[in-house]
Amino acid sequence: MCKECGCGETNGNTRLQFFVKGYTEENAKEVERALLGLPGVLFVHIHAHDGETVVDYAPAKTKLMDIIGVFSARGLEAAL
Repeated sequence: MCKECGCGETNGNTRLQFFVKGYTEENAKEVERALLGLPGVLFVHIHAHDGETVVDYAPAKTKLMDIIGVFSARGLEAAL
């Protein structure tokens, strides 16, 4: 296991699938950059056309509320 980012076979990461309302092509790219800028977020994949957003993160480094805050700060509505 990598000591810097915590990646590895038994890393304790969590993968969440959100459905987000309000994406445009521009703000989807902005959200992706913001999420990847959070500590412990390893992977983000956004389908702007239907709002499907997958986030793979380490809960020990980033809290769920931090992720939701990225959506809320941009006026987006996210549901799990």
